[in-house]
Amino acid sequence: MGIELLNHADAVRQRLAPKIAPKRKSELGQFMTPAPVARFMASLFPASTLRDCRLLDAGAGVGALSCAFLDRWAATDGFVFEKAEVEAFEIDPTLRSYLESVLSSYAERVPVSYQVFSDDFIHAAALQTLGARRFTHAILNPPYKKINSASDHRLILRQAGIETVNLYSAFVALALALLKPNGQLVAIIPRSFCNGPYYRPFREFILHHAALRHMHLFVSRTEAFRDDDVLQENVIIRLERSGIQGNVTVSNSTDDSFADFAKHEQPFDRIVFPSDAERFIHVPTSLGQNALELSEGVRFSLPDIQIGVSTGPVVDFRLLEYIQQHPTKGTVPLLYPGHFSGQTTQWPKDDIKRGNAIKLNGETKKWLYPNGFYTVVRRFSSKEEARRIVASVVRPDTFLGATMLGFENHLNVFHEDKHGLPESIAYGLASFLNTTAVDDNFRRFNGHTQVNATDLRLMKYPDRKTLSALGAWAQSQGALTQSMMDDQLQKLAG
Repeated sequence: MGIELLNHADAVRQRLAPKIAPKRKSELGQFMTPAPVARFMASLFPASTLRDCRLLDAGAGVGALSCAFLDRWAATDGFVFEKAEVEAFEIDPTLRSYLESVLSSYAERVPVSYQVFSDDFIHAAALQTLGARRFTHAILNPPYKKINSASDHRLILRQAGIETVNLYSAFVALALALLKPNGQLVAIIPRSFCNGPYYRPFREFILHHAALRHMHLFVSRTEAFRDDDVLQENVIIRLERSGIQGNVTVSNSTDDSFADFAKHEQPFDRIVFPSDAERFIHVPTSLGQNALELSEGVRFSLPDIQIGVSTGPVVDFRLLEYIQQHPTKGTVPLLYPGHFSGQTTQWPKDDIKRGNAIKLNGETKKWLYPNGFYTVVRRFSSKEEARRIVASVVRPDTFLGATMLGFENHLNVFHEDKHGLPESIAYGLASFLNTTAVDDNFRRFNGHTQVNATDLRLMKYPDRKTLSALGAWAQSQGALTQSMMDDQLQKLAG
């Protein structure tokens, strides 16, 4: 019975998805859940002896998640409910009509009652959080869309004690707030919440109100929602309201076939490091520790080694009147990510969009650094690139005669008090940052393609002596391969 209805819901999803205009998808921020993902999500709920179930499905689409949950109950697979109630929210009228139809079909076969709401979930749920918590289960594929800082949504959420910047995190926080103690929530959401300052209040909210029980990572960015061309890296989480935190089950699969599904238990202090005030959430992809975690020599913060990192201070659209394509007298070099390829700096460069130089005057000088050796890391990589962290060295002799340098806002710059680094330190930092161990470690808490200065600031580094030795070695080698850098880091930092 149930499987046929879930397959029907999935067929509706596949038929409707190509017909929904990209603009409409963007407005709603909603991408419907494929049947294999829905079944897997339903399977993550622990077996329950509850007699009555109250299920919340917010952003329900055509009902795939509710179908999968009710299928499991109908199959008596760990659920022994005598009755179930479903509350489903969906604002799109076309999707809502299919949702009502499929839930009606279930109600004809099993003792389930349901209500389908057209209300804005944030408005409705924020008011409900003031009352008694009542749901035993919640299953969510929430919309993914930024919340404007001055929007009605932001104000309502703030009044409900929730501070967040995206609809998906707002939905999860509100659903969690509506759960009874020991209520279970399973959601598929972008992995971007795992790090960064904007999501810190959300991380603190969920970790304060719930225990993190399970995390599943799709290794491929493109497969889980391939029918909708979604490239955002997704993670499935299970939270237990008011639970006592213990070990966390971490699983992964390449795609939604789950053919290579693997899982392992991790202590919570490897998911959220006890000393991390930012509460970054790491997603280890294997039972073993990352090479950096095992290294006794990679234990130092940037302040420990007297090095700083900052976002490039030149915001070009604010200084357009001073930027020009070709260097002339009275200008200094302006560096963009496009000027760097590995350890090669090509400047000036004809195809740089804004320009290669910036006038040196009273308005611009405060945004410039003295010419010197620096290590730079691009803030953005493309989704197709194998690495997230790509570091390069800036050499002062590339810009003979230049007294100052401009670093554009899409670069992160390592420096010593806004001045250049010792040459060997600059090369050592670049070699360290370009190792496989660093990239792997970074991916454990960062699920998107952006590398912020805050992320780099929170990492651990070798001491200055080790960095200097690594830099001297790098300069003596000429062209470096990935295996050469990886091996040398292992030798020096052990």
